[in-house]
Amino acid sequence: MPEPAQITKAELLELDSGGNPITASKVVVQFNPESLKVAFANQIVPPTSSAGGGNAQDQRETAGLQFVGKGTTKLGVQLWFDATAPLPEGQPATNDVRKLTQRVAYFITPQKSKNPQYADKDVPPATRFRWGTFQFDGIVESMEEALDFFSSDGRPLRASVSLGMTQQRIQFAFNPDAKPPAPAGLRGPAAGTTPFDQVKSGDSIQSLAAGIGRPDDWQKIAQANNIENPRLLTPGLRINLNV
Repeated sequence: MPEPAQITKAELLELDSGGNPITASKVVVQFNPESLKVAFANQIVPPTSSAGGGNAQDQRETAGLQFVGKGTTKLGVQLWFDATAPLPEGQPATNDVRKLTQRVAYFITPQKSKNPQYADKDVPPATRFRWGTFQFDGIVESMEEALDFFSSDGRPLRASVSLGMTQQRIQFAFNPDAKPPAPAGLRGPAAGTTPFDQVKSGDSIQSLAAGIGRPDDWQKIAQANNIENPRLLTPGLRINLNV
């Protein structure tokens, strides 16, 4: 049986003044995001208008829109964290999910700049979001944390974090160090050659594994099906429970 495919994890890295990653503050996400939203915008201003002219005046002003300064690129991404689920390798276990999200909050926290040009100012660190071939360098301008699952003694165990990043230019970058795709023979069985079960609303990998008498194998089943978050299953998803 082929080995389960190794899932590339998204990362957040701090950048020095030369744009090089600082590995000491690197954060490997626990669950990859479901989607990324990238928005591009130019700075456009209308020309100085003068009174009169009616529709003809409006048409001339529309045609005379001016581009000023540089464009901007914005990235929106949502990440999930769960203190009860397996953590990335090398990350210590915790019973409070905010110990995990605190590491992400580092990237929005103003601190002494590593750029000599801003040595006397506290600014958020330059940050790189990297996932496979996708790469975005910028500043984290917003972070929203939602705590949505608590223990009986009030400790937050699960959270979602929405990050907004911005770059003061039009950026369409690729990660030059991305790993090539695995050979076809290592990607698992071909579609249609293994039995699948369809996920229903409210199902989780844990409940499905328990339903077939294998409650202790839920992590192996999730890994074999390339499921990032075993608690968030989309109804209608087809998975192989017989791995």
